[in-house]
Amino acid sequence: MATPFFGKRDNETPTSVRPGTVPGYGNANTSSTLSSASNAVSPQSVAKPASDVVSAPKEGGSKLTVGPNIKLKGVEITDCDTLVVEGLVEATMDSRVMQISEQGAFKGSAEIDVAEIRGEFSGDLTVRQKLVIYSTGKVTGTIRYGKLVVEEGGQLSGEILFGAKPASQGTSGLQAVAG
Repeated sequence: MATPFFGKRDNETPTSVRPGTVPGYGNANTSSTLSSASNAVSPQSVAKPASDVVSAPKEGGSKLTVGPNIKLKGVEITDCDTLVVEGLVEATMDSRVMQISEQGAFKGSAEIDVAEIRGEFSGDLTVRQKLVIYSTGKVTGTIRYGKLVVEEGGQLSGEILFGAKPASQGTSGLQAVAG
């Protein structure tokens, strides 16, 4: 070998690369490739333009996914923006979004902004904004909601209250009277 593999590099910052070549990898004239600004690599030339990159929607914040066949019991879930339940969760939680898959189940107490139920929920559920129960979903217990959507086949049973805030805070809708 004429040039060592871990040879000295020039301090010049590369800015572009010729199509089909990568400096320092199999090129016969490595030192001239590195020193020529028109033949060098920069992070900007390697990265795809923003128009070519398909990005996932930003949900913002923290996300907890309880996968299939996972059982999470006896916990309090806090500071979680999105909870995705594909297994079994027995917990108390306050979150922004909860999604329960067809195989998922949640038992306990939850205060949520938006809940999408395809599996089972049982316990105390307060949905401040929108509760969506899909055709495979089953919700039982004490349910408070701001808006309610139930797909044909979805099940909802228990104490159902309109208005996500407790009656003592002056919300409209059904109110429970203790006697």
